[in-house]
Order: sequence, then structure tokens, then C-alpha cells
Amino acid sequence: MDAPAIEEDANPSAVGAGGPGHGRRFGGRDLTEGPITRTLLVFSLPLLGGNALQSLNGTVNQFWVSHTLGDVAIAALGNANIIMMLMVGVVFGVGMAANILVAQATGMRDPALVKRVMGTASTFFVGLSVLVSVTGGILAPHILDLMGTPAVARADAIIYLRVIFASVPFMYFFMFMQMAQRGAGDSTTPFWFLGLAIIIDICLNPLLIRGIGPFPRLGIAGSATSTLIGQSVSLACMLVYLHRRHSPILLRAPELKLLWPNGDIMGSLVSRGLPMGIQMLVMNAVAVVMISFVNRYGALTSAAYSISAIVWMYVQMPTMAIGASVSSMAAQNVGAGRWDRVAKIARAGVISGLIVTGIVALLLYAFNGQVLSLLLRPSSPALPLASHINRMVLWGFVLFSVTFALSGVVRSTGAVWGPMAILICSMLLIRVPFAAFMTPRFGEDAIWWSFPLGTIGSATLMTLYYHFGGWRKARMLKEQPRGQAPDVGLGAPAMAPRLDEAPAG
Repeated sequence: MDAPAIEEDANPSAVGAGGPGHGRRFGGRDLTEGPITRTLLVFSLPLLGGNALQSLNGTVNQFWVSHTLGDVAIAALGNANIIMMLMVGVVFGVGMAANILVAQATGMRDPALVKRVMGTASTFFVGLSVLVSVTGGILAPHILDLMGTPAVARADAIIYLRVIFASVPFMYFFMFMQMAQRGAGDSTTPFWFLGLAIIIDICLNPLLIRGIGPFPRLGIAGSATSTLIGQSVSLACMLVYLHRRHSPILLRAPELKLLWPNGDIMGSLVSRGLPMGIQMLVMNAVAVVMISFVNRYGALTSAAYSISAIVWMYVQMPTMAIGASVSSMAAQNVGAGRWDRVAKIARAGVISGLIVTGIVALLLYAFNGQVLSLLLRPSSPALPLASHINRMVLWGFVLFSVTFALSGVVRSTGAVWGPMAILICSMLLIRVPFAAFMTPRFGEDAIWWSFPLGTIGSATLMTLYYHFGGWRKARMLKEQPRGQAPDVGLGAPAMAPRLDEAPAG
């Protein structure tokens, strides 16, 4: 963003980080060397593939539910999925904080710190996932009532949610392990095991919904049960694989004492994870508010909105993949002291995201009707409304590339409060008020217009913060080396004492 062209760092220099293992590579891909754009895109491909598989899984799920159980079940599924995403937001921030810590330690060539982070984070995730699982199962009906879920869809939504909440411990830890591997520079292994989980889910979905062969007919609960089985089986296989490959992020038997939480690391996971978690919670809470606005127009509009949201995921897939890759890549370079590469990563992330996401959006505009016909029955009265929603909303998601890429770079240093404030402004001061106060004048179209307006606001504010904010001075741990970078983000950092010399806390 500091120059009009994407510069390539084709001549890697020595990593300026101290710590155990300095000068040797461990873990996955070394993101502190090589050409910026090519490295970013190659690292992003497995994430993009994973996002595509997840979206395909959601599409297949919607297909079997809609074609087997009808539009009311689709409305139930849409309402239930909003709540599930809200619960994922509870731990997303901590997972991102762990990802950044692992990536920075990898850039520093400090495997001891990687192990310490994984031990503390594993304990945190297991405890929190059990709490969320139990609490979510109990409160699911009350949350659905607060959302104004249509009465005809309420019973199915409760059944679906309670099975999904049973899978939360597996889902949370699976997500955490994938993020940790990406922080260590390995985006390929998580892709394969995510693919395994989704293949199991897709194969079991129709069998358990319809009760084909020896499988029981579970209806909408069958869709959730297939997710539970897929996540748990794939997680177990991943852990066995990482153990046999001697992965640097997996604790061996003599290292299990590291499961006792480290004070400094736990403090960083909470203090840095909390704002990122709040960010996800705000996004998903706003989604709950938006669907409550939509539900006022009945189950048909709710079904059209839920189907449109599936299409929106395809537009956002490249953005999310590139943004997550930018965060891991920038964090490794922050840990290595390569501040010259951090600015180039930001430029590469923004430009690549705009180009790729723009192409996807154009394709979905060109084939809008055909895509929606795959998700809804051709005779469904929700089909024309879903097509109308997409025409109004899709273009705005292209600008998410700016927000995702720049916020990924900013977060890589541990600066998390600025992006959170920007999101709150765009969501709570633009999107929700516009939808709430403009519906008397524009009807339900005000809801659809609020999406691109909020996106424009967040992209503008994030660009300003990237250029003028103080995010380059942030750090994740008290004793962590930190670059003394000028405002343009190109200065070489002065390194503090090594992390392995710091007290355990």
C-alpha cells in the first residue's frame, strides 16, 4: 500500500532473529524468505481449497435438507447456523492469538516457545470448548426465541443445534490445531484433514437425513450428526499423523508438563484473543440481528436470505484465504525482524485479494440464477427473492479484501484493538442502524443495502489505520523482541533479549 506496485523479495537475507535453532528451518514453509506474492498465493491455495470445501459442504447440506425436508427446514438450518457461528466466535480470537504466537516463534527459530504456546493454548481450548458445549445445548431454545425464529422452524432448529453443540469440543480443537499448523508455515496438512472431515460429512449427510440402508432416519438431526462424526474422526487422524511426523506443534510425552498454563502466554492469549473474539462475536451477533430483521418478513424471506448467504461465502473464500495467509506470513516476518517484507506482504495481500475476489464475484453474477437453482428447488417461491438479494449485495464483498488483508498484517504484531474498533463502527454504526431505520422507507431492500455500505466503511477505516495507526509498536509477549519500525513499516528492528531467556511466568 506504500507503493503502486507489488515488490518481490527475490533475494532473501539472513533472518535477524535470535533464539534456539537460529539459521535452521523447522516446521512447515519458511515464510520469511522468497518472493512475496508467489509465496503468499501458494500458501493461500490450501486455505482457499479448505474454504471451498467448507462452502461445498454447506451447499450439499442445504441441498439435501431443502430437497428432502423443504423450505421450513432450510429456515431452521439458517437460524441454527447463525448461532453456531456465534459460538465459534467465542474461541476464534484465542485461536488467532495462538496462530500469531506460533508464527512469530517460528520466524524467530524458537521451537521451545512454540511448544510452550501449544501447551497453554491446548489446555485453554479443551476447557472452554466443554463449557461452550454444555452451555450452548442448554440455552439453544432461548437464543432461538430471542432471534425471533419462525415458529414453524423452531423445533427443527433446536434439534439441529443440540447435536451440533455436542460436536463443539471436537470442532474447536480441530480448528485450533489447523490454525497452529498454519502459524508454523504448514497450510497443506490442515487442508487434507479438513477435506477428510468434509468428505465424511457429505457422504453421511443424505444417509442419516433420509435413513438410507442400515442408517437411521434422523431428519435434520442427521445433518448435524454427520458433522459430529466427520470432525471427530478427522481430528483423531490428524493427531496420529502429527505424532508420527514429529510435528513441532505437537507435545510429546516428556513435554506434557507444558499443559500447565504459562502466565505470560495465557495473558497474551486472553488479552490479544479477547478483542479478536469480540470482533467475531460482533460480526456474528450482527448476523443474529440481521436475520431477526429478515425473520419479520416470514419463513420464505428467511429461506431466501439463508440461501443467499451460502452464495456470499463463495465470494468471500479468496478474501478469507488470503487474509489468513497474510496474518501467518506477516507474523513470521515480524518474529524474524523482516519489517521490509511486512509492508510488501500488505500490498500483495490487498491487490491479490481484490483481483481474485473480483473475478469470483463476476462469475457469480453471470451465473446467479443457475447457482441458486442448485440450492433451491426450481419451483421454490424463494428463488426470485434470493436472486434479487444477490444482485444487490454481492459486489460489496469484493472490498472485504482490503479489510481482511490489512487487518491480518496489523494483527500480526499483536495490535488487535484498532481492527476491533473499526469493525464495531462499520457494523453497529452503519450496517445495523441503516437496516433498522431505513426499512420503513425502503422495506426489506434496506437490509440488503446495509451489507455493502458496512463493507465500504470498514475498508476505508482499515486503510486509514494501516497508514496512520501505531500498530507497528505492538507486541504479543512482555519479553518478546519488537522492531522499532518507522510509520512506513520499512525500518529494521532493534532486537531485544531472546524469548528463551525470559522467565516462564
